[in-house]
This record gives sequence, C-alpha cells and structure tokens, in this order.
Amino acid sequence: MENRITDPEKACLIEREFEADDTCLPEVLAFLEEELERHDAGPKQMMALSLALEEAFVNVAHYAYENMPQGKAWVSLSFEGDQVFITLKDQGMEFDPLANKDPDITASAEDRQIGGLGIFMIKKSTDSCSYKRENGYNILTMTKTIR
Repeated sequence: MENRITDPEKACLIEREFEADDTCLPEVLAFLEEELERHDAGPKQMMALSLALEEAFVNVAHYAYENMPQGKAWVSLSFEGDQVFITLKDQGMEFDPLANKDPDITASAEDRQIGGLGIFMIKKSTDSCSYKRENGYNILTMTKTIR
C-alpha cells in the first residue's frame, strides 16, 4: 500500500507498508531506489542509503517481532530540497538502535563484541539518524543529502 502526499511543508512524502520479513527486502529497496532516482539522487548517495535501509529493515525483520506474531514495517520517504528523510517504523519490541556505543572497528575480530556493526554502518552511510518510541512504534529516521 502506498500513500503519496504533497504539501508546501514537505516537497514529497511517500509511505509504503511491508511485511516485516527479509523476503520483502528486494521490494523495500526497489521502492527506495525508484524514489531516489525520481528525485535525482546521486549514485553514491543511492548506494549508501540502500545499505542503510537494508541494515535497518533486516534488523526489524529479524528482531522486532521476536516471540510475537510477525508484523509490519512502514517505510516513508520525505524529500525536502537536497535532503531525503527515510523513516522506518515498526510495532515490535521497543529497541533504540542508537543507544549502544559504536563498535571498536580497530580491534581484531576475536576482540570485538558481537553485534552493532550494522547500526554503525547505518550511521556512517547517513548524515544523521534519530530514534524515538511513540504510540507503540519504534521510529528510526535517517537523513542524507542526495545531490
């Protein structure tokens, strides 16, 4: 299901609902890439944002609905000038992916703690990230200049 809203405050807001299942990942990324192309995003920015959304969506698919019935994930894109705001929402267990300290990528593989590398990659692939829990939703917003 896709909603497309245009108003003076936001140049374009598009939202789609997906099953929170990693088999939907190709459809999620196709949605992102199609909209980024439509808004003249550069190839480097498209690659970085595809990586960031892939990491975030797969985390939701694998962990948000653990020990609960499989749920949904909503991806919305808002374009304002040269920036895109990508928001990923789910109704799974509360989890702030930005709360943990970044992994020490200089440490050897044996000395590194497991986990956190995907979130680190999201942070490095975007200009900024924010998280909030609101009305039973985990809401992760990633921002990047696309031109």
